Amino acid sequence: MLCATTSLGLGMPAALAQTAPAAKALPANTLIQLTPESEISSKKVNLGDKVGFAVVNDVLDGGNVVIPRGSHVEGTISFKTGKAIGGKSGKFEVTFEKITVGGKTYAMKGTHRQEGKGNTVAAVFGSMLVSGRSAVMLPGDFANAFTNEAIPY
Repeated sequence: MLCATTSLGLGMPAALAQTAPAAKALPANTLIQLTPESEISSKKVNLGDKVGFAVVNDVLDGGNVVIPRGSHVEGTISFKTGKAIGGKSGKFEVTFEKITVGGKTYAMKGTHRQEGKGNTVAAVFGSMLVSGRSAVMLPGDFANAFTNEAIPY
C-alpha cells in the first residue's frame, strides 16, 4: 500500500513535488541601459583598466524588479588610442563583464566604443600642429549591454 508521501525517486515526497513553484529568471540577452559611475577619458585610462557603470532603470520581468536601478556593472577597457596630431581623435572601448545583483555576480556581454571629436578643419587643411580631442564618457551618458546568463528571482 502506498501513501501520499511516497518518494518519486527525486528525494522529496510526492505531495511536495507537485506543489514546488517553478523558478523564475530574467532571460539571458536582456538589454540593460548603463551610465558610467565616474568620468572615463581616453587621456586617463589604460588597456585592461576596470571601469564601473550603473544600471539606469529598474529591469523588470513579469512586473518584478529583477535588477534594481543603480546596480553595479563592471567593464574593462579593451581598446584605446590617444588623440593624435593631424586632427585624429582619441578612442576607447569598454567590454562589459559582470553585474552584481543582490550580492551575487552574473555574466554580462557587449561593448561600447567612445570616440572624441576630431579636428576636421585641421585635417582638411593638412595642419600637423593641431590634435584631435580625447574621448570622454560622463555620468549621464548611456551605453547598452546584455545579460549573458539568466538571472533568477
